[in-house]
Amino acid sequence: MKTLTETAHGQSDPFAPTHWSVIAAAAESQDSPEIARTALAQLCQTYWPPLYSFVRSRGYSRHDAQDLTQSFFAFLIDRKIYARADREKGKFRSFLLASLKNFLADAYDHEQTLKRGGAANFLPLNEEQAEEAESLFQTYSASGTAISADRVFERTWAETLVTGGLNRLAAFYKSEGKEKLFEQLRVFLTGSEAPLPSYAALAVRLGTQESTLRSHVARLRARYREALRAEVRHTVETDGEVDAELRELLRVLTAS
Repeated sequence: MKTLTETAHGQSDPFAPTHWSVIAAAAESQDSPEIARTALAQLCQTYWPPLYSFVRSRGYSRHDAQDLTQSFFAFLIDRKIYARADREKGKFRSFLLASLKNFLADAYDHEQTLKRGGAANFLPLNEEQAEEAESLFQTYSASGTAISADRVFERTWAETLVTGGLNRLAAFYKSEGKEKLFEQLRVFLTGSEAPLPSYAALAVRLGTQESTLRSHVARLRARYREALRAEVRHTVETDGEVDAELRELLRVLTAS
């Protein structure tokens, strides 16, 4: 039977169990630079939305925030800034945010040598991801509640991991030929403004027994936890850090 890791993108994940451990190891040697570069690109895709949202929260326009975020990643890879990360002193996201703050403090100097195109071969701008990141930023901006740039970063980081977990889960159900079932049941994971459908009513709609439906939902939730753990696992170095990151993610999502 396929696992969630194997079907997340239609193939086995070449960097299981973690991208960050590959990068951290590469920073200590000259071995496999392309593997480290690819792993770093994968992590940057995860952190692009929260870093972009942080830049937007600093008052930069949409276009300038895109330029600066892309330039930051070019700076990160070109100057091998990731090699400075201390594996014993915090998480990769904390290191990235601190590095971005330093980068923005000297943004003018960096922009003289690092343009948006400098990251094009390393991390092409994903227009869909950029739109989603802007949408998240606008959501927080329109909330009517004062929120710090660091808080926007945290919230967007959490939302990005949740979205990644849902996408991983959707890919799993699609590989099993159960895409329609997933679309009907995902509301039990994401919720909605309307009340959740009753098991009895949904069972009738799907033409199945209520007991069978309950089993489907239980498996869905278990698989979602697995998918979310897989997303988080890529951003930390050891299995022991996953639970702590999941607790932090929950804290961020439930904080007022």
